[in-house]
Amino acid sequence: MDSQTDFEVSSLLAGCEYFGEALLASARLKKVYELVQRVAPYNATVLINGESGTGKELIASTLHRLGPNPQGPFVALNSANLVGPLAESQLFGHVRGAFTDARENSLGYFRAAQGGMLLLDEIGELPLDLQPKILRAVENREVQAVGAYQASRVDLRLVAATNCNLRAMVAARTFREDLYYRLNAISLTVPPLRECRDGIAALAAHFIKIHSRQADRAISHISSHALAILQSYDWPGNVREMSHAIQSAVLMTENARIDTADLPAHLLAGENDTDNEAEFDRDPRATTPLAKTHEGASVMGAAELATMTREALLRSLESTRGNRQQAAKILGISRQKLYRMIARYDLAQVGRLS
Repeated sequence: MDSQTDFEVSSLLAGCEYFGEALLASARLKKVYELVQRVAPYNATVLINGESGTGKELIASTLHRLGPNPQGPFVALNSANLVGPLAESQLFGHVRGAFTDARENSLGYFRAAQGGMLLLDEIGELPLDLQPKILRAVENREVQAVGAYQASRVDLRLVAATNCNLRAMVAARTFREDLYYRLNAISLTVPPLRECRDGIAALAAHFIKIHSRQADRAISHISSHALAILQSYDWPGNVREMSHAIQSAVLMTENARIDTADLPAHLLAGENDTDNEAEFDRDPRATTPLAKTHEGASVMGAAELATMTREALLRSLESTRGNRQQAAKILGISRQKLYRMIARYDLAQVGRLS
């Protein structure tokens, strides 16, 4: 093994700081968790802002663990899952016989979180007609179950999370201004992974360690080229996307190291995993990864990156005997995207056609 072209997983994690389950790999994330520690002991409402996959729920659970009632329940509700006429019952509960299918009493999310914390995730997806009811519950600390004659007091800490720009939604009159200011008593913003590139190497090592253990694999190294790709990719799916990419690489590699050919193809092609046609059709040979590497890891040129992308495609097609559907599944891309990349790299005759 060439020590100049490989990094040991344990060395990438050396000196890294954990806060509970969170790896504080970047300077910006450390500042976020410093603020979390400062506000956690108080029962104030918190609004967590951040793109999907940045770890907002992990921050909410940390607020609960460090908060005034850590022994109480931690209840999380994705606001996008509130279902039409049943939404009020989901939130506040109902009494038996309140409607046709109400065969027994139901607490609802607010009362289920009594004495603990309620996380209203994706609060930007909350239907407009429900927002005044949420506002009353937050302000008065009481809820009225559907079909009940009296309201019930609730003692809980409320945390909301969103990947939407709530200020813009307020301006567009799709989110109530009074509810926004009530939820925004304390605001935390989780930075996207592309703005925390100083922590990508350690985070990759962290996930290699986790997924290797889960898969009973002994993955101890990652190549500098593979690491350079991880550090130059924009990660539109953030930490969640990286976890899935590393899990795929751990399962793909036949060795004790992760190399470029083991990474999902959309990373190798320098493409974000979206449905943007222009992004799909961009020639990776005209693109060079950003010079963001760990401790001197070399940066690949466009020609070298294109060669490695072709090798990854060739490997997946040969291992599936040319089955496009299986190859696309292995690489973590759509079948349509696989066809475009096969044409781009002149691999149409590899294996059998399907």
